[in-house]
Formats: sequence, C-alpha cells, structure tokens
Amino acid sequence: MKKHYLLTPGPTPVPPEVALKEALPIIHHRTSEFGSIFKDVAEGLKYVFRTQNDVFITSSSGTGAMESAVVNLLSPGDEVIVASTGNFGDRWIKICETYGIKVHSISIEWGKAVSVSEIEKLLKANSGVKAVYTTFTETSTGVVNDIQAIGEIVSKTPAVLVVDAISGLVGQEYHADDWKVDVTVSGSQKGFMLAPGLAFVSLSAKAWKLAEESKLPKFYFDYKKYKKSLLTNETPFTPPVSLIVSLQEAIKMIKEHTIEQVWADCRLLAKASREGMKALGLELFAEKPCDVVTSAKVPEEIGGKIVKLLREKYGVSIAGGQGAVKGKIIRFAHMGYIGKADILIGFSCLEMVLKELGYKVELGKSVAAVQEVLLNNK
Repeated sequence: MKKHYLLTPGPTPVPPEVALKEALPIIHHRTSEFGSIFKDVAEGLKYVFRTQNDVFITSSSGTGAMESAVVNLLSPGDEVIVASTGNFGDRWIKICETYGIKVHSISIEWGKAVSVSEIEKLLKANSGVKAVYTTFTETSTGVVNDIQAIGEIVSKTPAVLVVDAISGLVGQEYHADDWKVDVTVSGSQKGFMLAPGLAFVSLSAKAWKLAEESKLPKFYFDYKKYKKSLLTNETPFTPPVSLIVSLQEAIKMIKEHTIEQVWADCRLLAKASREGMKALGLELFAEKPCDVVTSAKVPEEIGGKIVKLLREKYGVSIAGGQGAVKGKIIRFAHMGYIGKADILIGFSCLEMVLKELGYKVELGKSVAAVQEVLLNNK
C-alpha cells in the first residue's frame, strides 16, 4: 500500500472535515435549508476576498470564471490590455481573442513579474481600453505580481482591473477592495481546500457598469442572472450542492484560523521551500516568488523524469513545467491543507529521487534547511 502526498498547485489536499461534508445526504437547492448555507457561504467569501462587493458562485473550473469575466464586461471590438507572465496569463489572451476582442498584450519573460510601468504606458497610449487583465500568482512560473500597484494605476483611468487569483487567493495576502481590484476570479481547488468544481467572481460597482453595457453573447455565465439569484440565496442554475456544503466548512476553518494567519503560514512554508531548493543547489525560477508555489530550475536531462518517479515510487505528487519550461522546472506547492510535515516529506523524497537520477545531492541537506526555517520562524 502506498500513501499519497499531494503537493501540486491544484488540486490540493482536502481536509477530512471538508471531505466528510460531501458525504452527507444531498439536499434540494431550492429550499430554505440550502438557502441558509448558501447565504453563509456568500458572506464568507467576502471575508476571504477582502471585499464588500457581491461574490458570485459558479459551477465550473477557474477558467470558466475567467471566460465569464470577459463575456460579461466587453462588447465586440472592445480593446483590452493583458499583462501575462506565464501560461495562465496567456489564457486571458486566448479567451479575449476567441470573442473578437482587440488585445494589447504585455508578454513578460517567464519567471519575471509584470512591468507596472508598461501597463501605465499602454493605458496612456490607448484611451479606449475597457479593461486590464492580469494574474495575481502565476501558477505556471511561481511569480507574484504587484496587484496593489497595478490597481492604483488602473483606478485612475476608465478601465477596470480584472485579476486571476485562482491560485493566489487565500494563500497569499490579497485585498480586493483596498487594492482597487474591480473583478477577482478564483476557484475551489487550491487555497480553499476543496475539490475542483466551483469558481468565484467578485465585481465592483465600476465593473458592474460595464456588465450592464456588455453585448458579448452569454447565457450560463450571465452575471445579471447571478445577481438576481443572489437576492434569494440561490444560483440561477443547479449548483453542485455538496461542494457548496463542504465549502461552508472550509470557509469556517479559514475564519477560525483567520485569513491573516493562513497568509502567515503559507509565507513560512514558502520561505522554507525556497531554502530547501537552494540547499539542493537548484536555482529558483521566479524572480519574485509567490507564497503558494515554489518553482526551481532542474537539469534538462532529468527534468522530465523527476515528477513521474517521485509520484510513482514515493507517492509524492509535485508539478513540472508547462509550455516553454516543460522539463526545465519543478513546482512545489504550499497552500491550503499542505502543512509543515508535508513539506519535510516532500523534500526528503525529492532528495532520493534526484540521487537516483544521478544528480549530486547530499542526503538530508534540504530537509535540514527546511527544518531551520520552521524552527526559527515560529
């Protein structure tokens, strides 16, 4: 029998308390019983998003929420800016172009953060831009972008700021309202410690004005339907009831621990993971590393084998690189229900895999580096 450890940047481990809620008898979604749960969840999401605005709950992966943030805000031929730092930033471009939106793209070298000055320059040169799309923590590279600085710049223009916070929300400090973010999208399978299947969208009053004018086609993801249903503590279409019931438990756990402490926990695990990678002689890939996933460069001759051997022999799942960095980096998550012991086990097994693949490594060195951080940063 092999025990499995999930250290991937989504899906992430689900706490037993949350998983057990999915095993409860199903209830009907058009009842006061479900309405009470839904209302509690909707208010709890505001706490996590750090917003006073409504948060819509949709039945989809995070990409569905991303698409909804395009079709609900724009009209055919509109202009937008997309600041991309990796695979998921590029997804904004693909979605916008699918709907005939003119994209002014800022493609940052993978591993580097968004150029705030470049966004400012493009906004000044293109006064008709309706929205700026970017990513909070770019899961494919491990980079965090300065959303607070971007929010300040965009807020001074007619454009709205739309942020993919699918991996970063919960695990990395984020303040939707204070940072002047107009639309935040996120998903259930990362910091929320839940199975995939739910996506969330918060909307500012500034963004809602665009939603009222939008002429792109939409039906299932029409925000007007979600806003109307929210008034009666429902969703416009049948939701994954059990996921929402378990989400109530996950939010309860987050609130009891406090969101500030969750941020601090992830920050500590991120610091420990970076030191672990350095102790292995692996160079960090992200110029500005985020707190939810650590990326590190690996030798290309073994890069494609590390993830598979780690999972198949030791039951530890991490992620490899995507797109242009496939086989060149590994990604080690530390968000949600991932804890200190998981990180220690992950690095211990990673050392053995690297040694088996012929990489020169001193056993125990990365584990000791992780231990030092955990012991000295309580």
